[in-house]
Formats: sequence, C-alpha cells, structure tokens
Amino acid sequence: MPTLTEAQQNALANLMRITPVAGELTQRFRDAGHQLYLVGGSVRDALLGRLGNDLDFTTDARPDEIERILSEFTKTTWDVGRQFGTIGARKRTKADDSEADWLIEITTFRADSYASESRKPEVRFGDTLDGDLGRRDFTVNAMALDVLDKQFHDPFDGLTDLTEQRLRACGGPEQSFSDDPLRMMRAARFTSQLNFTPTPDVANAMSEMADRLDIVSPERIRDELNRLLLTPNPVPGLQLLVNTGLTDRFFPELSRLKLERDEHNRHKDVYAHTLIVLSQSIDLEQARGHEPDLIGRLAAIFHDIGKPATRRFEEGGKVTFHHHDVVGAKITRKRMRALHYSKDEIAAVAHLVELHQPAQGRPAGAQLRRFGDTNCGACRGRRTGSDPARSRRQPDHEAVRPAARARCRARLQVAA
Repeated sequence: MPTLTEAQQNALANLMRITPVAGELTQRFRDAGHQLYLVGGSVRDALLGRLGNDLDFTTDARPDEIERILSEFTKTTWDVGRQFGTIGARKRTKADDSEADWLIEITTFRADSYASESRKPEVRFGDTLDGDLGRRDFTVNAMALDVLDKQFHDPFDGLTDLTEQRLRACGGPEQSFSDDPLRMMRAARFTSQLNFTPTPDVANAMSEMADRLDIVSPERIRDELNRLLLTPNPVPGLQLLVNTGLTDRFFPELSRLKLERDEHNRHKDVYAHTLIVLSQSIDLEQARGHEPDLIGRLAAIFHDIGKPATRRFEEGGKVTFHHHDVVGAKITRKRMRALHYSKDEIAAVAHLVELHQPAQGRPAGAQLRRFGDTNCGACRGRRTGSDPARSRRQPDHEAVRPAARARCRARLQVAA
C-alpha cells in the first residue's frame, strides 16, 4: 500500500481525533458482520485538511441492514435513495463542552452498468471495496479508509495524484465519461474547487466527447454549473469548459464572447473581460465577508452576453455595442430558461444585466438605485403617505435582517 506523507498522516490523525463517531459506527457494522469504510470525498478532504461535518461511507451491507444498524446508532435516519443503496443519518456528539452535528451517508458497494443512450445506471449492488472504488469518477475520489484498523485503500494511486494536484480518471476517461457525461463538468468543478489540473487524456476526452453531454438533463447541468460558480475561484473551471467545447452544448453564448473585442480595447476580448468581472465580484464578496452569491456571479458572466449580437463597426475602426445591455437581458432570460432556473433567479439576473450599463445622460448610481428600489427584497422601501417628500419608494436597509442587506449591497456593487 502507498506510504502516507507526514502531513497526510497528521491529517488522518486529526480525522481520528475529531470524528470518534466514525470509529463507533465502524465497530457497530463489524459486530453485525459487515465492513464499513470512510470513502470518496471525505477521505480526499481529510488528506487535504479540509474535512467538514459530512461523512461518506461505503459497506457490503444492503440498505435494509444499513438502516437497522443506523437506527440503533442514532434516532435520526432517513432514506436518501434506497434504490441506490444510500441511507442517511444525523449524529450529535459532545466533547469538552462542545457539540457537533455529523451528517452521515452510507451506501452499499455498487457495481453498476450503463446503457449508451442514458447516463442513468442500471443499479447493481457489489460485494467488494475495490469494485466499488473502480466505478468512481476520479482517482482522488477513489480512496477509502478503515477507521478502526487505519488501513488505507488506494487501488488507483489517487494519493500520488492528490499530492501532485492532478485530476485523473479511474480507468480510461473515455469509458468513464461515456458512462456518466456529467463527470466532464465535475472535472471542471474540481479544477476550481481543488485547484487541480486535469491530465491531458482527461482534457482530450472532454473535447472529443463534448456532444455526449446532450443526454444529460438541463437540471443536472444547471446544478453542476452552480456548484462550479460557487467555488472560491470558478475561472479555471469555466476556462476548461470553454476550451474543451463543453459550453457549446449548454451555454454557447459564453464561448462566442471570445470572438468579440471590447470597445475600449482594454482586453483581448469580451470573454477575458467577463472572467475579470467575475473574479472582481468574488473579491468584493470576500472583502465584505459575504457568503458566495449565485445571483451576483451569474450576472457577472451574463452581463456582456449581448455584445456579439450588437457589434457594429464605426469609422476609424471603432467598435460599438449599443443596447447590448437590453439585448443581453433577453438572451439571459432565454438561456436561463433553457437551463431551468427559477423565475425569481431569471428575473434577478436579467435585471442586473439590463442595468449594468449606465443609460445615456444618467449616472450609474441612479441605475443602481432603480435596481435597489424595484428588484431586491432587501431594498423594497415603504410608502410613507404622512410625508409627501418621502411618498416614493425608498430603500430601507435597516428594516431588514443583516444578511439580506449584505446580499443586496453586494449585488448592487457587482452591477456597477
């Protein structure tokens, strides 16, 4: 078995210290005659020193037996997806006058097969740990740990890939992506989330198999795009999607921005400018201590989406994009509907896109105040008929909770 570095040994030791729940749970499964392993993202994050309170396990026990053992371990259990072998639970622990809530998911070993016309697997339960690990997407997610014996299982050398910050598919990427094309989008998310680099064969397979994404539902694509956008640095992942042609299958307007030069000649193209705006909006969120704002980040990548349709060449070689804000808002609505975003999300993003460009003769601040008055719940003021001077709607940030005020102000700054 691979040898752990000192830093990784420390990470696993810390895992043992903060999750006594894992040892107790493993012992209960052993007493019932079953195996139980911490697996996947939980092991990966423990090795990276970023483990949270969500723990994923795999076992040879079938779902009914998992549920029985868990019900003796904690009062709170639920059916995550029995047909897929997954049962969930919550366990509260106390130590040194502190409490912790652990969210646990346990899944039976799987040995699925896939039909070529669908990404939905024919679910089959397996009998071996290595067989279960072999069906996972990337080697860094195909490691397991026996908590009691501290035995580390790594049949695909994911530890080396983790150390070298490399994203490599289990087996061949062509088969992996053919089985589940959404794994190509997950490769982009992990590129940003983990700051890893896909191996050349992974990137090549993404380019060659981009059309395979067409069998994935819009909802699943939307959810994976959202997860990517909400990472601390989504730009590398977006660049991977564009460079491999994946965005052509679900967000072609983003790729087309590479063909347009901005009217001020400040950037190589509008696409580069869009990524800069996204990065700056995230910097602003972090500087203000805000949580990641999906609406603001979507507005950042959509804000100049109308430029290709409005490009005009003027005398002297000048390029203009008149009314690209209005046209962009229409394109934003159409694309977000295609990806099955909610009506509220579509309205909020499209409104920011429409108002990001100051109107002729009207300062940007007035545009933003108009957005604040009409679109953001945190900024909807009250009509005060007793005072004619204040009879118009005024933003009333102090009348709403702080989190709502923070989200509002962050979005207003993004729109600028």
